[in-house]
Amino acid sequence: MAEKLSSKGKPIRCRAAVSRKPGEPLVMEEVYVAPPMPREVRIRVICTSLCHSDITFWKLKEFPGIFPRIFGHEAIGIVESVGEDVEEVSEGDTVIPTFMADCGECEDCNSKESNLCSKLPFKVSPYMPRHETSRFTDLNGETLYHFLFVSSFSEYTVVDIAHVTKVDPLVPPNRACLLSCGVSTGVGAAWKTANVEAGSTVVIFGLGSIGLAVAEGARLCGATRIIGVDVNQDKFVVGKKFGVTEFVNGGNCGDKSVSQVINEMTGGGADYCFECVGLASLVQEAFACCRKGWGKTIVLGVDRPGSQLTIPFHDVLQSKKSLMGCLLGGLKPKTDIPILLKRYTDKELQLDEFATHEVTFEDINKAFDLLLEGNCLRCVIWMDK
Repeated sequence: MAEKLSSKGKPIRCRAAVSRKPGEPLVMEEVYVAPPMPREVRIRVICTSLCHSDITFWKLKEFPGIFPRIFGHEAIGIVESVGEDVEEVSEGDTVIPTFMADCGECEDCNSKESNLCSKLPFKVSPYMPRHETSRFTDLNGETLYHFLFVSSFSEYTVVDIAHVTKVDPLVPPNRACLLSCGVSTGVGAAWKTANVEAGSTVVIFGLGSIGLAVAEGARLCGATRIIGVDVNQDKFVVGKKFGVTEFVNGGNCGDKSVSQVINEMTGGGADYCFECVGLASLVQEAFACCRKGWGKTIVLGVDRPGSQLTIPFHDVLQSKKSLMGCLLGGLKPKTDIPILLKRYTDKELQLDEFATHEVTFEDINKAFDLLLEGNCLRCVIWMDK
């Protein structure tokens, strides 16, 4: 168990699931978590969940893969202590950390058009965003690297205040933590980035947790047709829970491409297409079945570093289509996550259905197995239960 007495301003010794080598099981270790520096917050993690992004970077053998590292970026916790110049939260507040900053000071954060903080821009850094150092060391004094500015696979973590959103403590933590990344990304992509209109047609490439969250967002926006595309026919059964109305099996289209099938189904293309797998080839397919004149293609999936996207020049010039990416669904965490939590408590937004499994912190490697086997959407990991 972590040390709990007289910890303010001192390092805390606690447990963390440390990734020592790429692709190998995490190792439960005792680590030291340094006190927060100015504009930082130390958080006692209540629960966290495993995202495919954790697995992607856990497998990487070259930079930005770096080890030893503490992964995890979907979480909820309680503020244990704050550094200097932190006024937004206090000790005892319930908070959700996010990989996207919301500093409230820069031009982007003060614009309704962007959630891409220019003061603390997104990057896959092994350190804290403001001071470029780590707050984690093992018992031998070796530096342990951060992941996406959160590192929630530890009983305690330190997060910059720009990456922390104060939330209602009455919302169940095993549901609220899902809005730290995955569900917010999908719902936000439909709600904020695409601005899906009522009565529209939506196509979603990939019905994993992100794609299903897009479906949920499109359903909340009032889309009439939500077409799911996946190579796993069973995903249609799951998708129906989140509003998917039709399904195309990408591996069973005969001599036609998926985009040709979608164009025929929709009479010329969908109003909105979302790529949620992370393959450049699927982005091209999504763009190809996006309605000319006003269609939008939104990219959420993460392809391998260095992947290139190729779209014919005249398809861009003559089609008047839009192609855009989004991080965290285009949400501004400090304002939009509380809105989504309110929609959950008002029984509008579905969160329960995403949390298909729960494990204890000691069984965190089981969460990896479940996600790798395709047997779960989100596995919630309780730190002390």
